[in-house]
Amino acid sequence: MIKKRFLDALGPGLLFAAVSVGVSHLVQSTRAGAVYGLAMLIFIGFGLLSKYPACRFGQQYAVITGMTLLEGFRRQGLWSLVLVALITLSAMFTGVAAVTLVTAGIAKASFGLTVSPVFISACILLAGMLLLLIGQFHWLDITIKILVVVMACSTLVATFFAVPNIDWSTSANLLPEQFDLLTIMFIVALVGWMPVPLDTAILQSIWTVAKSHDAGKRLNWKTASIDFHIGYLGTAALALCFLLLGTAVMHGSGVPLESSAVGFATQLISLYQQTLGHWSRPLIAISALAVMLSTVLTLLDGYPRSIAILVLRFQSAEHPERKDDDRAMRPVYFSAMIVLIAGALIIQLFFITSFTALIALATTISFITAPVLAWLIHKAMTSAAIPMAQRPGTGLRLYSLGCICVLACFALFYLYLLAGT
Repeated sequence: MIKKRFLDALGPGLLFAAVSVGVSHLVQSTRAGAVYGLAMLIFIGFGLLSKYPACRFGQQYAVITGMTLLEGFRRQGLWSLVLVALITLSAMFTGVAAVTLVTAGIAKASFGLTVSPVFISACILLAGMLLLLIGQFHWLDITIKILVVVMACSTLVATFFAVPNIDWSTSANLLPEQFDLLTIMFIVALVGWMPVPLDTAILQSIWTVAKSHDAGKRLNWKTASIDFHIGYLGTAALALCFLLLGTAVMHGSGVPLESSAVGFATQLISLYQQTLGHWSRPLIAISALAVMLSTVLTLLDGYPRSIAILVLRFQSAEHPERKDDDRAMRPVYFSAMIVLIAGALIIQLFFITSFTALIALATTISFITAPVLAWLIHKAMTSAAIPMAQRPGTGLRLYSLGCICVLACFALFYLYLLAGT
């Protein structure tokens, strides 16, 4: 019975992992290892630890109340919904543009395609939209479980063979002269999406409610908590894997990193092949594609779903046992998906030659808005909507507040540095 309840709850945590292990891991963690070796491990750890409470609260709020975080924001006041809508709109187009461009670059490098990366992106997005149109959340849930398993297994195998190539004596040093504005900006980009942008906590709550409706019953936090922690700890382990891969394969090689999506993907796969052997090329290609396709699919579903529910929350309150939202949101959901695809492709046309600039833009937006979202999520989780017995304990509440303060201080410090340049 316990096993069945857990399998019923399994899903939102894997969707979280699918969103997490995308650009932040494959690109940013690998680049961190390539340029700085293992020195960036402390900042990856900072991102994982500082975002843990907000990410956890996203799923926990939905399980306990049967409602999404957007309803929790609505109860804080209209200003909260407006603020979240602005943050979502500021992040969704650049986010989807970045992850799809990287996916297109990997597909082009893996299969020797000669067409434009933007055209490949369009094909990937349209195929994803077709999958979601036909299968909706149920097919998304199944597809992501398959992709996450492929992604995890292939990445672990590649890491196992790469680790012996690491020079442990020199790879963990971050020299004082390296700690310049460029390094700080890279750290901001790394932490901004490590393990995820915090608006993913909102998507997590939405997927949890959708999973409950798909299963035909409310989830239990005791079993859903296992699902969440599998996803979160899995993202931490895979972040370490990609950092180790970047360190083993690229650190100290003297080869400058390419600035285009196709160039970076080709370079990444080629360097792995040179270091690990020709046999590794299909393994790395499969792993990279599984990583990015899972992220594209989850964001392609998550952002339009978030916009559709936002529209409904501006109109009326959410009720945990009412499923009218599922039908009412569909026209807005698919309209938002079409707008999202069009906007992402337009952005790609402007950043086609420098995907690193696109990623920096997307991740920086997430870094700056993180403390605001963390505060709103904290307020929702400690509100009257949560029964007193099920609210976070004193230690977790203090930890959450501490994380909010630290994120806010770092965001303000970064804005101060930008103002001075």
